[in-house]
Amino acid sequence: MRSRSLKRGVALVALLSASCTATGSAPGGGMAGPVLTAPSQQQTQPTGGWVDSVMSGLTLRDKAAQMVWPTVMGDYTSGDSPQWQRISDYIRREKVGGFTISVGSPTEVASKLNAMQGMSSIPLIFGADLEAGAGFRARGGYFIPNAIDLGGAVVFPPEMAIGATGDTLLAYQQGRLTAIEGRALGIHIAYAPVLDVNNNPANPVINTRSFGEDPLMAAKLGGAFIRGVQDHGMIATGKHFPGHGDTGVNSHLALPVVTVSRSRLDSVELVPFREAVRNRVGAMMSFHGAMPALDSSGVPGTLSQKVMTDLLRTELRFTGMIISDAMDMRGVLDQYGAVEAVKRAVAAGVDILIQPLDVTQTIDAVVAGVREGRYDEKRIDESVRRILAAKRDLGLNRKKLVSLDSLRFIVGDTAHVTMARHIGERSITLVKDSLSQVPLTLSPTTRILSVTVGRRTDLGAGVAFNGELRAVARSLRTEFLAAEDPAADYGRLERLADSADVVIVSSYVGQNWDAVSASAPQAFASFVQRLTAKGKRPIAVSFGNPYLLQQIPGVPAYVVAWGGFPPSQIGAARALLGKQAIGGRLPISIPLQNRIVPRGTGLTRRAAAE
Repeated sequence: MRSRSLKRGVALVALLSASCTATGSAPGGGMAGPVLTAPSQQQTQPTGGWVDSVMSGLTLRDKAAQMVWPTVMGDYTSGDSPQWQRISDYIRREKVGGFTISVGSPTEVASKLNAMQGMSSIPLIFGADLEAGAGFRARGGYFIPNAIDLGGAVVFPPEMAIGATGDTLLAYQQGRLTAIEGRALGIHIAYAPVLDVNNNPANPVINTRSFGEDPLMAAKLGGAFIRGVQDHGMIATGKHFPGHGDTGVNSHLALPVVTVSRSRLDSVELVPFREAVRNRVGAMMSFHGAMPALDSSGVPGTLSQKVMTDLLRTELRFTGMIISDAMDMRGVLDQYGAVEAVKRAVAAGVDILIQPLDVTQTIDAVVAGVREGRYDEKRIDESVRRILAAKRDLGLNRKKLVSLDSLRFIVGDTAHVTMARHIGERSITLVKDSLSQVPLTLSPTTRILSVTVGRRTDLGAGVAFNGELRAVARSLRTEFLAAEDPAADYGRLERLADSADVVIVSSYVGQNWDAVSASAPQAFASFVQRLTAKGKRPIAVSFGNPYLLQQIPGVPAYVVAWGGFPPSQIGAARALLGKQAIGGRLPISIPLQNRIVPRGTGLTRRAAAE
């Protein structure tokens, strides 16, 4: 055990020492791509020989197409399939400027993006939601999101886990490794970090994606993440400007409205975004929500000139690319429809329209806005120059393909995995332990019941956690409950708990793109409450919504692990077993009925001697 810890420590020291370099080099001697220095941030309208040359050959519709980026899966697609034909049409006929890439294995993603680049005369630019690292989109077992040892790119705990550590070096490292692995895959823009200040416990879509509720901490950690990304060859994207944290409505499903004053926005929501601009972030993503203090018309920020141009461009002096949030979300569609929303977004100052409902219709809408006098062609030229300048700064005009041979020596490197696990371990937060149960005191005959509640589709929920427990606790019984199952048999679990010495209840329910609420099922909360009342002393572990304590305030022990990916599951299990120290602190406050658990709360525990 001691030799294993020493090896992990050596690997970690090597990773931390590498943070001072900005060479873009990756393990195995490969290159992650050219180093960026504030891409597209040098001047308001970037110029240059290659950019000017490309611009001179573009028609108005070609320019509009550069601004439209559809979403495609990163998985394997046969050359004669309808899916590949559609991608080919987007590139050859519509001449789109880039794509947003969704899930696939690393080799699938890289080979597919190379093939797509080969079809385009102008290099394509690829963005992806890499909030939790390149493994968030390129993972061997991407269809089992929380499972362990399925290979692929490294997946990190969510941003709020970094917030629980308060460590800017870890934020930088996550950004650095995201860029190294992402560029090796052929991805150029990380739609990260999330800079929203999550000060609303009812937020169903941001939640642990945020660094926390303290705007200064979010700014500090966000700035470090941005530097880590952009020092190593990738463009970072601050989102969702001007702030999606104080909402109880999911913008995928409806229009959120943030009704706070301008002075509150200046002192809270805008603080991380101002810091991002100071750190020369290359892109910003817009918020599909209304802020009457900024625009009294009630229009979503994405479609508001007062927000996108007057505030972001003029007041904050941001000169990078403005990327819309997905244009198929109800936050912009419900009131205006797809075509009108596109025209309003361009008029507001948006440069890039991602995930449109219909690619041809969206390009035509951008052109129609010029024909109708909603904006002139010069306005389109400004956006296209920013996009082309980013492609030039990324070196895509010189080399647009990635090496498939070097992929396996960069993506999923053991040292990268070590860093992800280190972040997971450092983030574990013991909020409550009134009966001093943590760490567990086990004997070979200790009977443990581990109950997991999660979505039925979340096949990896509890897998890594229970696997780590089972290595020590031979008498471990595991049970899974589907959160959406109204007929779940909690009574049977209560009977099982009666014969257990230790009961651990874990929830993987939390923020999700289609979530209306981040709360766990009330039946689950009642189950935990009954166990507590019966003296079974349940230990509750939140792998989803960290505000779960609001539903089970009487539970004697409450641990927050922040996310359900393997690094967090393994970290939580090791913490309960005493294999690692516990030192995380809440980057949020948790309001209860009669009191508030304040930000900064966190009990410490030493690791047991190995």
